[in-house]
Amino acid sequence: MTALATTDALFFNLIDRAAAERRLREATEGCEDGELFLEYRESEAIALEDGRIRSASYDATRGFGLRAVSGEAAGYAHAGELTDAAIARAAETVKAVRQGRSGTLDLGPRATNARLYADANPLTAMDFAAKTALLAEIDAFARARDPRVVQVMASITGEWQAVQIIRPDGQRVADLRPLVRMGVSVVVEVDGRRETGTFGTGGRFGYDRILSEAGWKAAVDEALRQALVNLDSVPAPAGEMEVVLGSGWPGILLHEAIGHGLEGDFNRKKTSAFAGLLGQRIAAPGVTVVDDGTIPDRRGSLTVDDEGTPSGRTVMIEDGILTGFIQDRQNARLMGVAPTGNGRRQSHAHIPMPRMTNTVMLGGAHAPEEVIASVKRGLYAVNFGGGQVDITSGKFVFSASEAYLIEDGRIGAPVKGATLIGNGPDALTKVTMVGSDMALDPGIGTCGKNGQGVPVGVGQPTLKMAGLTVGGTAVG
Repeated sequence: MTALATTDALFFNLIDRAAAERRLREATEGCEDGELFLEYRESEAIALEDGRIRSASYDATRGFGLRAVSGEAAGYAHAGELTDAAIARAAETVKAVRQGRSGTLDLGPRATNARLYADANPLTAMDFAAKTALLAEIDAFARARDPRVVQVMASITGEWQAVQIIRPDGQRVADLRPLVRMGVSVVVEVDGRRETGTFGTGGRFGYDRILSEAGWKAAVDEALRQALVNLDSVPAPAGEMEVVLGSGWPGILLHEAIGHGLEGDFNRKKTSAFAGLLGQRIAAPGVTVVDDGTIPDRRGSLTVDDEGTPSGRTVMIEDGILTGFIQDRQNARLMGVAPTGNGRRQSHAHIPMPRMTNTVMLGGAHAPEEVIASVKRGLYAVNFGGGQVDITSGKFVFSASEAYLIEDGRIGAPVKGATLIGNGPDALTKVTMVGSDMALDPGIGTCGKNGQGVPVGVGQPTLKMAGLTVGGTAVG
């Protein structure tokens, strides 16, 4: 069964399709854009702590969002009930956005037959008892792995989202989106000192990809490795120094400090640090950054975005030159460019906006060992925890959850409490070596913007950056 047929069965046994399309046309008459977004979502989350199920939840929601776009204004109404009466009320509400203006309806998104992930609902492939038993097995395995393990936390989450987007011209686009994730956290203790290691993985596929015996055992081993590394850590140095970022998940710094500033709405409103710099050098030679929503099975990928536009691969920075922004339909039209398939929303209760998918810095010419060997004294940051960034100024602060000293070109002692402090646009110019080992993150990212969270991916090779400020607890 096609995605369109599946979503027809989910939605049009509750509402009259012809009536909904008529209401949409009436609500968007004289507008440049708009859509009726229909959504069904099932989700579950199970968490185990210290050998017991701490929480277990299941939720199923169905609803719609109706939008009319006129110039820079957008009228939006939504409901968690799918009825003809609710759609009629929503249509009356969004009409007000026109305010006497009259525009011509934009062309709809191009059609696509591409499928980037399977349609199947991952929640139904494994029963609840098997999932809880597996979490208990993970707990027992981790404790047996090392006598220093004193606490284990394990969780699995999954969802299946079915959407259909209807445009005023009658075009209909549907998508079926699986998403799963597993997380393991291990606490070790020696002589009263406790340290934690965490590992997660996931993507747009079924549980079988992450819950195989080899898969969950590898996750436990990685979490335990990180915890034991931190057990031996010394206070991080402070001061300005060369910093090497590891490949993969450290791309989260790129995502936060730079990626948000390359979203179309911030640049149209000129609130981004990159506004007005299109075509100019904003990064060191060799730095190429793309947003790619077309990588199969990845957490941030989408066959079509939440406006029905097929996902794309957008080169935002090429060899250090700013070449483009990621766009939804409204901001693309207002900026006179094509939408890039980045119109995303958290759910039917949220209006779409330009959002990243999988944001990646491409690999360069240097072996990672060569990058490390070039540093006399510095910091090697392998994994990151939390971080903050100011979109307007580009200033960021990120904490490293796994980092090491580099001394005379060799990786030295692990350090604890290291934070990286800098400015996104400035940091791009400080990249002095780009490794050849580009890697994607393990599939755990969630991005927040304007109160909305969406799944994303990041990736990068090993990078050397000159003169970053490191905040720590030891004198540099």
